[in-house]
Amino acid sequence: MSFLTEDKLTFVGAAGMIGSNMAQTAAMMRLTPNICLYDPFIQGLEGVAEEIRHCGFEGLNLTFTDNIEEAFTGAKYIVSAGGAPRKDGMTREDLLRGNSEIAAELGRNIKRFCPDVRHVTIIFNPADITGLVTLVHSGLNPSQVTTLAALDTTRLQSEIAKHFGVLQSKVTHCRTYGGHGEMMAVFTSTAQVDGTPLTSLIGSDRLSAEEWTALKERVVKGGANIIKLRGRSSFQSPSYVSVRMIAAAMGGTPFLQPSGCYVANGKYNHIMMAMENTITKEGVVCTETKGTAEELALLDQSYQHLCALRDQVIEMGILPPVAEWNTLNPNL
Repeated sequence: MSFLTEDKLTFVGAAGMIGSNMAQTAAMMRLTPNICLYDPFIQGLEGVAEEIRHCGFEGLNLTFTDNIEEAFTGAKYIVSAGGAPRKDGMTREDLLRGNSEIAAELGRNIKRFCPDVRHVTIIFNPADITGLVTLVHSGLNPSQVTTLAALDTTRLQSEIAKHFGVLQSKVTHCRTYGGHGEMMAVFTSTAQVDGTPLTSLIGSDRLSAEEWTALKERVVKGGANIIKLRGRSSFQSPSYVSVRMIAAAMGGTPFLQPSGCYVANGKYNHIMMAMENTITKEGVVCTETKGTAEELALLDQSYQHLCALRDQVIEMGILPPVAEWNTLNPNL
């Protein structure tokens, strides 16, 4: 069995549940034989490496290290889950300062040790902001950095499928945009249930307006619900979705769900958020995000919320003022 590429793929935070699941998923999908695991917690990291070795993946050249220079040197693709996890009762935004500082150091290490990396995916919360901080400090092109907002679209698809009792694959064209958080914009106009527009079902005896409102609330709080059910933050779904994203960047099947990307289009500027886009070997490319006036107003609100978080990070000194970003990253 061949691999998608021979390029080095590094997982940051690999001793944790998300990181270890990402590594195993990448090995199962045969993205590359050259997978490197990085985490400061060397004992746990070695345990992850041993478990993956016990799986017996054919042709896998698995390495692990707690040395960031070793992990990043020669890396062409990076996925980072290397931030503090969310706990019960916390919002993603509660992690803002600590994880933004981690993201800044991550970006500096990318610039220092692997400036020719091809794509980086950030999944630690608040992912829109940590992705933005990583991008600014890394010096990478905006097309080379994405974040995990696509997980919200998958959660919307799941909730609709459960409500109607259909296979999840029968629910198509689901879209959530804006921030990966409780201010996300859930779009209605694009989705279909087994070929039937969702808009024609809302308000009917199959999906009352009240049921739709409750369903959207479950989507918005999907991550918090996992914490309540399992006693810990999500790890299986972010692992799988993020590996699908990096697989697309490595030359696999294009990733078509709205992922977090850098936006500077005149209306939305100097921010990382979920928009209509596609990830391929050429990177992430934004296309037009369409919706009703009401949906676009929700997207505007999500954008303003993210701008406020960005500005907090600037006030903390973790990012310079927007006008000075190009001194760190000439691509911005």
